[in-house]
Amino acid sequence: MGIEEDFYATLKLKTGEEIFAKVAASEEEDKTLLIITNPIIIKEVKSKTGMVGYKIEPWLKTTTDDMFILNLEDVLTMSESSDIEMIMMYQSYARQSSKDTTNHSQINRRMGYIANVNDAKEILEKLYKNS
Repeated sequence: MGIEEDFYATLKLKTGEEIFAKVAASEEEDKTLLIITNPIIIKEVKSKTGMVGYKIEPWLKTTTDDMFILNLEDVLTMSESSDIEMIMMYQSYARQSSKDTTNHSQINRRMGYIANVNDAKEILEKLYKNS
């Protein structure tokens, strides 16, 4: 059948996970598959003063892949999103994550002091005792 046009959506998986992603549906044989791009988890964060913000995290933290395939049977519900703020946060994250994977710098001594665990522990203990 082919791939349908992309759209932004919040997906609730049967595992309980809630993710936001760019989604395309594809019919393969007798199954509907969802191709999701840069899936993210959005958490609400409240400060002590009562201000509310959002924390964006990748859905899978141990991979650099940005595209995944889900079987529609694994999705409990899906809601297409037209929330401009949510889409803009998502697009900003997607742009930033693509830059992060291509621009890693090596750690060196010019960036700051590099210590071993024992030396750092001693320094921190001295600072704590002297305060």
